[in-house]
Amino acid sequence: MCLPDLDTASRCFYHPHARAAIDVLQSLLRLAAEMSSQSSLPQRPSSRLSAAQVDQSAIRNETSTPEEANSNDEDAEGDLPMSMTASVILTNLPKDASEALSLVDELDNFKVSVRFQPIGSAPILKQKVFKISASSRFSVVLNFLRKKVGTKDGDGLFLYVNNVFAPGLDEGVGNLYRCFKVDDQLIVSYATTPAFG
Repeated sequence: MCLPDLDTASRCFYHPHARAAIDVLQSLLRLAAEMSSQSSLPQRPSSRLSAAQVDQSAIRNETSTPEEANSNDEDAEGDLPMSMTASVILTNLPKDASEALSLVDELDNFKVSVRFQPIGSAPILKQKVFKISASSRFSVVLNFLRKKVGTKDGDGLFLYVNNVFAPGLDEGVGNLYRCFKVDDQLIVSYATTPAFG
C-alpha cells in the first residue's frame, strides 16, 4: 500500500486542527497498511452466480421446508460483497491516533507573542510585543492593531507575516505561529499602503 505524502500537504493547511488531523490520518493509513500486510483473512467466495445456479436455488427454495429456506437465505446473504468499512472494524484507535486526538483540544490553549513592526511611514507603537490567544483569528490581530495605531475602518492597514505574505483574515493565529515563528514570536509587519506585490 502506498502512503501519500501528507507532510508536504500539511504545510499548506492553516486550519487550527489540520496538523493533528493529518497525524491521525497518517496513523490510520499506517495501521491499515500493517493490517493488510499481516492479515491472513480467508477470501470470500464470489458473489456472482450463473443463471443455472440461480434457477437451482430458486427451485430448492420452493420445494424445501421453511427451516431449510431460512438456512439457504442465510447462505445467500453471506455471498454478498462487503465494503471495506464493514469488513474491518476497529474496536479502539491506535495509541498514537488517540494521543493526537487528545492533543487537538490542547493545541490552541496558549498565548502567542506577536511583535508588530512598522513598514514605511506607518506609525510606530510604544509597546511592540503583545500576547494574543492562539485560538483567535487573524482578523482579531488586525482590529487590535487598528485600535493601537488609531486608523479608521476606511483607512488602509496592511499586515504581513515575516515581511513575506499577507495572511487571510480567517487564518488561525496559532497555526501562523507554529508555521512562521521567529525566536518564539510571530512577526507581523504593518503599513498604511500596500508594501509588497
